[in-house]
Amino acid sequence: MSYGPVDLVVLGFPGNQFKGDIIPEIQKAVDAGVIRIIDILLAVRVGDEPLRVLEISEVEDEALKRFEPMVSEVTGLLNEQDVYALGADMPPDSSVAMLLFENTWAAPIADAMEAADGVLLMHERIPRAAVELLVAEAQSAG
Repeated sequence: MSYGPVDLVVLGFPGNQFKGDIIPEIQKAVDAGVIRIIDILLAVRVGDEPLRVLEISEVEDEALKRFEPMVSEVTGLLNEQDVYALGADMPPDSSVAMLLFENTWAAPIADAMEAADGVLLMHERIPRAAVELLVAEAQSAG
Protein backbone atom coordinates (compact mmCIF):
# COMPACT_ATOMS: atom_id res chain seq x y z
CA MET A 1 0.00 0.00 0.00
CA SER A 2 1.40 3.39 -0.93
CA TYR A 3 0.85 6.42 1.24
CA GLY A 4 0.58 10.09 0.49
CA PRO A 5 2.57 12.59 2.53
CA VAL A 6 1.74 12.62 6.22
CA ASP A 7 1.24 15.79 8.25
CA LEU A 8 1.42 16.26 11.98
CA VAL A 9 -1.06 18.87 13.16
CA VAL A 10 -1.11 20.03 16.77
CA LEU A 11 -4.26 21.90 17.77
CA GLY A 12 -4.23 23.89 21.02
CA PHE A 13 -7.22 24.70 23.19
CA PRO A 14 -6.54 27.30 25.89
CA GLY A 15 -8.73 26.98 28.93
CA ASN A 16 -9.47 23.36 27.99
CA GLN A 17 -12.34 24.72 25.90
CA PHE A 18 -12.88 22.42 22.96
CA LYS A 19 -16.19 23.26 21.33
CA GLY A 20 -16.02 20.81 18.45
CA ASP A 21 -16.51 23.40 15.70
CA ILE A 22 -13.63 21.97 13.65
CA ILE A 23 -14.92 18.41 13.64
CA PRO A 24 -17.46 18.79 10.80
CA GLU A 25 -14.78 20.31 8.54
CA ILE A 26 -12.29 17.55 9.32
CA GLN A 27 -15.07 15.00 8.75
CA LYS A 28 -15.78 16.54 5.32
CA ALA A 29 -12.11 16.14 4.33
CA VAL A 30 -12.09 12.53 5.56
CA ASP A 31 -15.40 11.72 3.81
CA ALA A 32 -14.14 13.27 0.55
CA GLY A 33 -11.03 11.10 0.69
CA VAL A 34 -8.73 14.12 0.85
CA ILE A 35 -7.14 13.05 4.14
CA ARG A 36 -7.09 9.95 6.32
CA ILE A 37 -6.43 10.30 10.03
CA ILE A 38 -3.92 7.61 10.94
CA ASP A 39 -3.24 8.51 14.54
CA ILE A 40 -4.42 10.89 17.24
CA LEU A 41 -3.35 11.60 20.80
CA LEU A 42 -4.64 14.15 23.27
CA ALA A 43 -2.93 15.93 26.15
CA VAL A 44 -4.68 17.77 28.95
CA ARG A 45 -3.31 19.87 31.78
CA VAL A 46 -5.78 20.79 34.52
CA GLY A 47 -4.48 23.52 36.78
CA ASP A 48 -0.93 22.74 37.84
CA GLU A 49 -1.43 18.99 37.59
CA PRO A 50 0.99 17.02 35.44
CA LEU A 51 0.21 16.62 31.76
CA ARG A 52 -2.16 13.71 31.04
CA VAL A 53 -1.88 11.88 27.73
CA LEU A 54 -5.03 10.21 26.43
CA GLU A 55 -5.83 7.91 23.56
CA ILE A 56 -9.01 8.93 21.78
CA SER A 57 -10.80 5.89 23.26
CA GLU A 58 -10.05 7.22 26.79
CA VAL A 59 -11.57 10.65 26.27
CA GLU A 60 -14.66 11.52 28.29
CA ASP A 61 -15.43 14.85 26.58
CA GLU A 62 -18.31 14.25 24.15
CA ALA A 63 -17.06 16.81 21.64
CA LEU A 64 -13.60 15.20 21.49
CA LYS A 65 -15.12 11.72 21.23
CA ARG A 66 -16.46 12.77 17.82
CA PHE A 67 -12.90 12.33 16.49
CA GLU A 68 -12.95 8.59 17.21
CA PRO A 69 -14.93 7.35 14.19
CA MET A 70 -12.73 9.46 11.90
CA VAL A 71 -9.54 7.68 12.90
CA SER A 72 -9.32 4.90 10.34
CA GLU A 73 -6.08 3.37 11.51
CA VAL A 74 -4.26 3.97 14.79
CA THR A 75 -0.71 3.40 13.63
CA GLY A 76 1.01 3.99 16.93
CA LEU A 77 3.30 6.46 15.17
CA LEU A 78 2.40 9.06 17.79
CA ASN A 79 3.42 8.13 21.30
CA GLU A 80 3.48 9.63 24.77
CA GLN A 81 7.04 10.90 24.34
CA ASP A 82 5.86 12.98 21.36
CA VAL A 83 3.11 14.54 23.42
CA TYR A 84 5.38 15.23 26.39
CA ALA A 85 7.97 16.83 24.09
CA LEU A 86 5.39 19.07 22.41
CA GLY A 87 3.37 19.69 25.56
CA ALA A 88 6.21 20.38 27.98
CA ASP A 89 5.47 24.10 27.94
CA MET A 90 1.69 23.84 27.97
CA PRO A 91 0.21 26.36 30.36
CA PRO A 92 -2.18 25.27 33.11
CA ASP A 93 -5.76 24.59 32.00
CA SER A 94 -5.00 23.88 28.37
CA SER A 95 -5.17 20.90 26.06
CA VAL A 96 -3.83 19.80 22.69
CA ALA A 97 -4.94 17.32 20.08
CA MET A 98 -2.18 15.81 17.95
CA LEU A 99 -3.42 14.46 14.63
CA LEU A 100 -1.32 12.56 12.17
CA PHE A 101 -3.04 12.53 8.82
CA GLU A 102 -2.21 11.21 5.41
CA ASN A 103 -2.81 13.40 2.40
CA THR A 104 -4.53 10.63 0.44
CA TRP A 105 -5.04 12.90 -2.57
CA ALA A 106 -1.25 12.92 -3.08
CA ALA A 107 -0.65 9.13 -3.06
CA PRO A 108 -1.46 8.64 -6.78
CA ILE A 109 0.78 11.59 -7.66
CA ALA A 110 3.62 10.08 -5.61
CA ASP A 111 3.06 6.71 -7.30
CA ALA A 112 3.19 8.33 -10.75
CA MET A 113 6.34 10.25 -9.82
CA GLU A 114 7.99 7.03 -8.65
CA ALA A 115 6.93 5.19 -11.84
CA ALA A 116 8.49 8.01 -13.88
CA ASP A 117 11.75 7.64 -11.89
CA GLY A 118 11.21 11.15 -10.54
CA VAL A 119 12.31 12.28 -7.11
CA LEU A 120 10.79 14.83 -4.80
CA LEU A 121 13.39 17.53 -4.24
CA MET A 122 11.45 19.73 -1.86
CA HIS A 123 8.13 19.81 -0.09
CA GLU A 124 7.38 22.49 2.41
CA ARG A 125 4.08 23.51 3.89
CA ILE A 126 3.57 27.25 4.24
CA PRO A 127 1.26 28.11 7.14
CA ARG A 128 -1.99 29.87 6.35
CA ALA A 129 -1.09 32.98 8.38
CA ALA A 130 2.15 33.39 6.41
CA VAL A 131 0.31 33.10 3.07
CA GLU A 132 -2.31 35.62 4.15
CA LEU A 133 0.40 38.05 5.26
CA LEU A 134 2.33 37.66 1.99
CA VAL A 135 -0.83 38.19 -0.09
CA ALA A 136 -1.77 41.29 1.93
CA GLU A 137 1.76 42.70 1.52
CA ALA A 138 1.70 42.02 -2.23
CA GLN A 139 -1.70 43.66 -2.61
CA SER A 140 -0.68 46.76 -0.67
CA ALA A 141 2.55 47.08 -2.68
CA GLY A 142 0.82 46.57 -6.03
